[in-house]
Amino acid sequence: MILFRLNLINTLRRTLCGLLSACVVVPTTAFAADAAPASSVHSRTLSNGLEIFVKVDRRAPVAVSMLWYRAGSIDETSGTTGVAHVLEHMMFQGTNRFPTGEFSSMIAEVGGRSNAFTSEDYTGYHQQLHNSNLELSFELEADRMVNLNITEASFAKELRVVMEERRQRVDDNPRALLYERLNSTMFMAHPYRTPVVGWMNDLENMQLSDARDWYDAWYAPNNTVLVVSGDVQPEQVFELAEKHFGQIPARILPVRKPQVEPEQTGIKRVIVKAPARMATVIMAYHAPALRDIENDWEPYALSILAGVLDGHPAARLQREMVSTTRVAHSVSSDYDGLRRGPGAFFVSVSPAQGRSVDDVEQVWREQLDLLVTKGVSKDELQRVKAQVIASQVYRQDSVFGQASQIGRMRSLGLPHDATSVMTRKLREVTPNQVRAVARKYLVDDKLTVAILDPQPTAAAGEISLIKPGLVKPGPMKPGSK
Repeated sequence: MILFRLNLINTLRRTLCGLLSACVVVPTTAFAADAAPASSVHSRTLSNGLEIFVKVDRRAPVAVSMLWYRAGSIDETSGTTGVAHVLEHMMFQGTNRFPTGEFSSMIAEVGGRSNAFTSEDYTGYHQQLHNSNLELSFELEADRMVNLNITEASFAKELRVVMEERRQRVDDNPRALLYERLNSTMFMAHPYRTPVVGWMNDLENMQLSDARDWYDAWYAPNNTVLVVSGDVQPEQVFELAEKHFGQIPARILPVRKPQVEPEQTGIKRVIVKAPARMATVIMAYHAPALRDIENDWEPYALSILAGVLDGHPAARLQREMVSTTRVAHSVSSDYDGLRRGPGAFFVSVSPAQGRSVDDVEQVWREQLDLLVTKGVSKDELQRVKAQVIASQVYRQDSVFGQASQIGRMRSLGLPHDATSVMTRKLREVTPNQVRAVARKYLVDDKLTVAILDPQPTAAAGEISLIKPGLVKPGPMKPGSK
């Protein structure tokens, strides 16, 4: 499974607060409680560098085991894009001890479920099963961490699967294709410019040695976080982890060189022609990612800004662009600030019937100018904070969600209990801070516009809503000095 926002256009709301969406989700009132207290999470690091976190939740006799490798498409090199995802597929091809298919079947035989995901920043494997079977999960994961069978036959098979996945989920999906082209235009040098699934030409020319080299480089205990949540005994978990993972030797990891995106100095535009029923425009702005959870303030203000624009049914963009001016059929905003690389702020709009992308852009600029000129009221800010913080609190309602949150934070280099601090910092955001980040970051010099120009489909012959003179950016007062 690829965790790389193929559905971004429909689900930009996935990270209402991009900082706090830690993939998943303990019910409470938004302002009454924060994330689970740090004292309820037990941790230990094995001598080989494997980090272990245990979150106890005794509501059901269930355990979730998640293994996070700090390696994703951000670590790939030119010519081998997609190899992180290919290796994820290969991890289910078996070992000498547990041949192909036995991993999934053994988990299923005890009533459990297993899956995996690849993203720009990490790769994860997880099982959810009865707590009495937790050792089985450890035994299987530890075995394939070091004993994976990487053969020509299995490699060729999985490579074909991945290429077909790319065809179906990207090449034949106009909105996914649009997002892919947006990234490749927005980033010149940073690896975020390449898709997690990989470019088709790289997949077609990928060699068995590419997958084996990736496995040898990154699949080591000192590059891994093990998270267990559910009805478990922490000391027993640590003992089982030591038994199955403790003898795996640490390895010298490849040096991660700095990957700094050159500063953008002017608006960028890309038009993608593809069969579709309606046009879509995504406006993406370079923005900072969260690095210091206590001292950074701009990422928190950007999170609240996304909520101001699109945090509830009566939020500004929905009200002004869909209900009032009726220039848009749908609109959404999102700030993605939880990343190993640079952050980004997105606004996605589908023009209403008879309205053009030019019309959409004009109304968006008017709304942005209004926000920077008049700011945000305290009442509006309070409503938005309630929505943003509640979305984070409710994400922790599942055992899987609790494990995923911890694993994601550590994989990104943040403290495992970072979300409790984030919630507090979100509450401290002021109207002036929201105004300041809009003025600083939502400007043309940081903007990339990606437009889906719908082409006739087999069902109907739609007319393009892209005007020839589109590429004339209007003034953006927030960016003026």
